[in-house]
Amino acid sequence: METWFETVSKASWKTPSDIKEFYATVTILKNSRVVFNIKGNDYRLIAKINYPKEWLFIRFIGTHKQYDKIDANEI
Repeated sequence: METWFETVSKASWKTPSDIKEFYATVTILKNSRVVFNIKGNDYRLIAKINYPKEWLFIRFIGTHKQYDKIDANEI
């Protein structure tokens, strides 16, 4: 998580494809949401991103089992 946070804090993403270029394993969802795989895909982090303002809001952090119980597009 610390490595992810440091990397994201320095990023300047303007589009979902900018994120995909840096993190090839992310999943781009609707509603400006992105799913990051953390710690070798042991955990998932869902973020909602405001690209013009370069703000990232963490909406969920959990295991795959926990992730499977939520709607990633709505959380």
